[in-house]
Amino acid sequence: MQNQPIDSNASKAFASSYHIPVLFQECLTHLNIKPNGIYVDATFGGGGHSKGILSLLGPEGRLIAFDQDADAQQNLPKDNRLVFIPENFKYIQRFLRLHKIDQVDGILADLGVSSHQFDEGTRGFSTRHDGPFDMRMDQRQSQTAAQIIESYSEIALHKMFEQYGEVTNSKTLAKHIATQRKHVKINTVQDFKTFIAPVVKGNPNKYWAQVFQAIRIEVNQEMEALKDFLKQLPLLVKPGGRAVIITFHSIEDRFVKNAFRVSQEEAEDAHPFLSVEKEVFWKIITKKPVVASEKEMKENNRSRSAKMRAAERV
Repeated sequence: MQNQPIDSNASKAFASSYHIPVLFQECLTHLNIKPNGIYVDATFGGGGHSKGILSLLGPEGRLIAFDQDADAQQNLPKDNRLVFIPENFKYIQRFLRLHKIDQVDGILADLGVSSHQFDEGTRGFSTRHDGPFDMRMDQRQSQTAAQIIESYSEIALHKMFEQYGEVTNSKTLAKHIATQRKHVKINTVQDFKTFIAPVVKGNPNKYWAQVFQAIRIEVNQEMEALKDFLKQLPLLVKPGGRAVIITFHSIEDRFVKNAFRVSQEEAEDAHPFLSVEKEVFWKIITKKPVVASEKEMKENNRSRSAKMRAAERV
């Protein structure tokens, strides 16, 4: 049975100073929540989406929430239907099994960085605040942004800035870093910005955003984690269950699109001389990605690059 939609203004009630949930109503609608179902919020963050899911669950419903950032735990609501797992979503199957869960009715993942991470200067994510040049979402991991800049080869730096940041002069930037880094010590965000200032091209704010995005994705191995996560989805979602994923980067969106579509394509392209048919896992619910309304974009600028895709397990 289709759940009743939450009022269009309700997302504000689930927002916090930590993070404003993006495409809030759209996510809940496409999850098609069953009151007694088991759901996963793979990226808990500020807890906005999780609280929305909980508001539609009955007493028997359950929600499993993942987040590798320890700061996210400050947003946990007091609700015995919620289990919080302080880990990266790439370990989703392992930890669901630990909680004796084989399959769920729906999985939501919002791949955006939380407002808190951008606004908290001590984390090093933002170009607007000075602080340690860190960018680790999980403080338990060892490699920081500063260490990547100090140790990566020129070729690896070029690839990182080009693929993850679409930086216009990524080759020049990589060469500058590789040849000049022995003369400086980079400990803070400002150290890094000063260091690469001679090669900044075009709008400085846009340039910084692209460069920092590329480094953040590499520090946290975000693309590798996403690929691992997507491979596990067909095993974890029950037939008739939904997977809903919000992306903020063209590579992420392509990975998600292919994960939902490749099974169908492979089945159609199966070798004509083999009798083995490949399984089709997903029925695509969103033929085109869902994007934020003009109203949401005005109220939350960070929703501008969000794209949501949804699929149903067949």
